[in-house]
Amino acid sequence: MFTGIIEKLARVSDVAHRSESTSLKVDTGYSDLSLGESIALNGVCLTVAEVEVPEMGRAIFYVSPETLAKTNLGEVQVGTILNVERALQFSARLSGHIVQGHVDGLAKLNSVTPRQESYEMVFDLPRELGRYCINKGSITLNGTSLTINSLRDEGSLTQIQVMIIPHTWIHTNLSNLRFGQAVNCEVDLIAKYIERLACQK
Repeated sequence: MFTGIIEKLARVSDVAHRSESTSLKVDTGYSDLSLGESIALNGVCLTVAEVEVPEMGRAIFYVSPETLAKTNLGEVQVGTILNVERALQFSARLSGHIVQGHVDGLAKLNSVTPRQESYEMVFDLPRELGRYCINKGSITLNGTSLTINSLRDEGSLTQIQVMIIPHTWIHTNLSNLRFGQAVNCEVDLIAKYIERLACQK
């Protein structure tokens, strides 16, 4: 379980493609990583499979074909900068919102508009994900917990607008996005449970 509060930006130092999966070697910066612990990379919950250089937190993560198909980790290259968050401890503050690290789909950057010191970003996501979005609700983009300021449905898409404050702009990879670039999207967990329960007979 995660909160969507990004702790670090980490560089991918190696990408190895295999027939059944891809392995990512990431310099996380955590010197106390444990084998088997969960780390969210761009909002994707992955397991530390190997710690190669403990002092610099260089770890190896295996990414399944399913994850490659449904997230933007399939586009990762050597040098790519990822948003990183370790799993939530029960004694920690939940500063963002409840995030599983289970990506529901991809959203695409539509526009960026400077607003004084902040940035208004507009993303397009599939309507089937937009149904879980509400004004002032939470959404996770590339692992970052954000508040939806406004939204509107247009055909097969839902367009959401979020405001990125200076701290988030500097400390996440959202500032590196190009127009049309895909980000990992996890919609609100509670909304999905409510829908499931409401549909039960």
